[in-house]
Formats: sequence, structure tokens, C-alpha cells
Amino acid sequence: MKIKTLFVFALALSACGKPDDKREANARAVKSMFAAFNRHDWTAMAGHYADTAGFLDPSLGTTYVKMTHAETAAKYAAMQKMFPDIKDDVNAIHAGDSVVVVEFTSSGTPAGGEKWHLPICSVLTFNNEGKIVKDATYYDNKE
Repeated sequence: MKIKTLFVFALALSACGKPDDKREANARAVKSMFAAFNRHDWTAMAGHYADTAGFLDPSLGTTYVKMTHAETAAKYAAMQKMFPDIKDDVNAIHAGDSVVVVEFTSSGTPAGGEKWHLPICSVLTFNNEGKIVKDATYYDNKE
């Protein structure tokens, strides 16, 4: 009986630890992705996504768009050409087992223009391999 109780207790403890581990791993992946963004290392940033991921972003339209690593890196490289000093300051990360919500402020300066700051929220969905399969990003760049 004691062995059964010990086994059930150990099983319960291990089950409780897994979600936190997943949440922490997802939060670390998000921090790493934003660090790559701020280094303008678009290949490393794109590597945080699954081979093909769905993106919902006002700059792409109103429905999810599938993009490969190469297409993701190219999108952000083009953004860097428009705003050479582009960077994101993470304000909060809310990590779950498979979804992470990130609140951040993006900023940049266009050639010959004034620096802008834009509050953004992204909802990132992770697969079991720790890669982002969906990126739903929300912002309003209209004034």
C-alpha cells in the first residue's frame, strides 16, 4: 500500500511540474526570439518558428498567411531596411503551456523621419517541439 501511495504521489508531482517547465521553456524561447530581433539576426529569429508558420498581422492582411523561415527572415529584413534602428522592448510575457502572450513596444526611425513607438500584442502558439506555429500580432498603426 505504501508503494502504491508513493507511486501516486510521485506521479502527481511529476504531472504538476511539466506545465511549469513548458511555460518556462516557451518564455525562454520568446525572450531569445526578441533578442534575435533586436540584434537584427533574422535567420535566428525565424528559427524560433516551425518550418511553416501562420502569421496574422495587419501588415499582411486580415487572415493568417503561411510563411517559411526564409519568408519570415525576408519580411523582417525588409522592415529593417525601412527602419534601420528598429527594436522591440518587451513589457510583459504571459506564458502558458502552448500559448504565450507578449506585450511589447516597437520603435524605429525611417530615413529622414521621426522616431515612432508602437504598442503591440502578439499571441504565439507553440507546438510540442517548442516552435511557434501561429503568430497573431495586433496593433493599430493609424492615428
